[in-house]
Amino acid sequence: METFEYLHGFGSEFSSEDPRCPDSLPKGQNSPQKCPYGLYAEQLSGTAFTAPRSENKRSWLYRISPSIGHKPFKPFLESNISSNWDEVMPDPSQMRWNPFDFPSEKKDFVEGINTICGTGEPRLKLGLGIHVYSCNVSMKNRAFYNSDGDFLIVPQHGNLRIKTEFGKLTVEPNEICVIQQGMRFQVEISEPSRGYILEVYGRHFTLPDLGPIGANGLANPRDFMTPVACFEDVEEEFEIIAKYQGHLFVCIQEHSPFDVVGWHGNYVPYKYNLENFMVINSVSFDHCDPSIFTVLTCQSDKPGTAIADFVIFPPRWSVQEHTFRPPYYHRNCMSEFMGLIKGKYEAKEGGFLPGGATLHSIMTPHGPDVNCFEKSSQEELKPCRVADSTQSFMFESCLGLAVTKWGAQTSKKLDHDYYKCWKGLKKNFTGPKK
Repeated sequence: METFEYLHGFGSEFSSEDPRCPDSLPKGQNSPQKCPYGLYAEQLSGTAFTAPRSENKRSWLYRISPSIGHKPFKPFLESNISSNWDEVMPDPSQMRWNPFDFPSEKKDFVEGINTICGTGEPRLKLGLGIHVYSCNVSMKNRAFYNSDGDFLIVPQHGNLRIKTEFGKLTVEPNEICVIQQGMRFQVEISEPSRGYILEVYGRHFTLPDLGPIGANGLANPRDFMTPVACFEDVEEEFEIIAKYQGHLFVCIQEHSPFDVVGWHGNYVPYKYNLENFMVINSVSFDHCDPSIFTVLTCQSDKPGTAIADFVIFPPRWSVQEHTFRPPYYHRNCMSEFMGLIKGKYEAKEGGFLPGGATLHSIMTPHGPDVNCFEKSSQEELKPCRVADSTQSFMFESCLGLAVTKWGAQTSKKLDHDYYKCWKGLKKNFTGPKK
């Protein structure tokens, strides 16, 4: 797979020019009467014009043809993307899905997206969707953009080569990428590929505050990578697929959407390698709350409460004394959707498999299975490595998540015996002292 150059930093002000056209960015202004090389100036805004400067997101693109040159949109029906949260009755039970299948017929990235669960209303810019993708062909003369929100893409199997208006990037399993609202992109693959998508409506991901941790740690801004300008001048028919108000639409234009010769701004696609995460953990006693593993967050209007957190459980040392080290039994005011990229999750080494998922809904109890509890209650508490060759993650939200008909029925991957992994927990109570 090709390797590309990247700009480094999170939320930075970048500028990039394709080296084939030096000085393609206007000097001293954004929209001159005539742009260099006869380019069109086009601004892509990720926030309102009047958002506070510290939160304002926008980029200027200098392109061969403006985005407006396309035919009217029509419905696009080749996908199971949904924001209909009333298809099936709510179910507070613990849920687990077996690994999702690769397609038996040709499907590209857009055609292979299936919504498992979510909540909210994209028209009100509040809520989220959780999807899986499974595809076996590349997108050809086709681009996709999401007008409802941001996509955080988590590959599980197969590398993705993503072409964007800002340039090209490759994303491998154990990396993530974020394609923000409105950005057009195309996914190419070299083998059948599968992964997860967290979509947040109308808001953007940020780095979590570090508080007493200090200035450094967790996901460091320098490790986020943004592509550099790389244009193509192609006059062929392209399909532009838009996700709009929870539905997909398609239009036709007569040129490539990836014709941006230069750009500058702070509203960009980016990727991150999960191996760069700097783990914080207890070195005395007790199991820390999973918030210490937060990579990215999308905050609600209530301080410290996330519409969506992206949390990982990476390889690390476990050294706590007189402590039950795996995750504790728990009931939570948050919804927890987990996926497994590779390896075995420490609290459930059987049943929860790479390419599968679990959902533990608000206030539904969850925690280690029988084998994990028995083993961890008796093991010698010496320093040991945890989760080597493993990468699990969690999409966590303060909102109640509804499962779609595809997630509950059509996929045929819901494990109806999941509850049995806790069935053997025995009563260990020794009774009051006499």
